[in-house]
Amino acid sequence: MGFLGFIFTVLTLIIAFALLVAVFFPQEVKSTREKDPAAKGYLEIVLLYPGLHALISHRICHCLWNMKIPLIPRIFSQITRLFTGIEIHPGAQIGKGLFIDHGMGVVIGETVIIGSDVTLFQGVTLGGTGKQTGKRHPTLEDNVVVGAGAKVLGNITIGTGSYVGANAVVIRDVPAQSTVVGVPGHVTKKDGKKVDIMDHVHVSDPIMQHMKDVLKRIKSLEDKKEN
Repeated sequence: MGFLGFIFTVLTLIIAFALLVAVFFPQEVKSTREKDPAAKGYLEIVLLYPGLHALISHRICHCLWNMKIPLIPRIFSQITRLFTGIEIHPGAQIGKGLFIDHGMGVVIGETVIIGSDVTLFQGVTLGGTGKQTGKRHPTLEDNVVVGAGAKVLGNITIGTGSYVGANAVVIRDVPAQSTVVGVPGHVTKKDGKKVDIMDHVHVSDPIMQHMKDVLKRIKSLEDKKEN
């Protein structure tokens, strides 16, 4: 095979892969284009987004897992982890439209259930809290966003439309349309309204608010002492 033949084969494989993604993963591609301002076009998303690649691999591994095929699904998922930095257990149930931004360090456990149009940022862990058996990982309902570095642990539910702030550690259920931040996670609201799902900056932090209250209390005691 000459150089031109090699180039033709590569281009044919790229086109075939792009067509397969268009047929079987249109919602994931659409979600990426809507949620990532850096996404310039369809071909870029298909070829260069590790979150999409990890999800495609998971769909295959999950089918094999459901067919009770031993070992092979785990082997494929670990190979995918090497190439994408994203670890998804073949047993996890993932709905349509999942968007994993960057994705490095994302871990999704065996009994995780993810609804539709969920967004996960880099470093997110959807894990367990010990050696329990059965359902031991979180359930994320539709339109949930989990910020960078957040840990959602145990058999808990994050309600529809909720936002988990960056680096939060969540170990309790979160109601729908809520924002949870801090360690451990506290449910908060900004001005009584749901925070913009992509806004990592303007989220109230209950720990900082508590520190401010303590400082105010100390100042009040000092003023009383001086009087």
